[in-house]
Amino acid sequence: MIGQAITMGRLAEILSSVLKTTILDKTGLLGTYDITLQWTPNVSQPPVMGAAGAVPDAPGAAAPADTSGTTIFTALEEQLGLKLESQKGPVDVIVIDHVEEPSQN
Repeated sequence: MIGQAITMGRLAEILSSVLKTTILDKTGLLGTYDITLQWTPNVSQPPVMGAAGAVPDAPGAAAPADTSGTTIFTALEEQLGLKLESQKGPVDVIVIDHVEEPSQN
């Protein structure tokens, strides 16, 4: 993944999409950064495509099945000096408690 003029908030959004979990920017870093991040995706991680300011190394390439490469977590720490830490916190939840068929007008 290569990104130009990426904020830490935008990087968190991209990582949320790739990892299919909520990632929050708690770095306190302001401004924009040019980043290059290289890792071996596992089969459940799709290529990073369509994210403004970030493009995959090989658009449309299938994720390799190789699990011996660098994980995204290791790449973040070794290549960008960032670390993802798991924490518990409040989340937004939508609860639908009642549904009715629409009435005719």
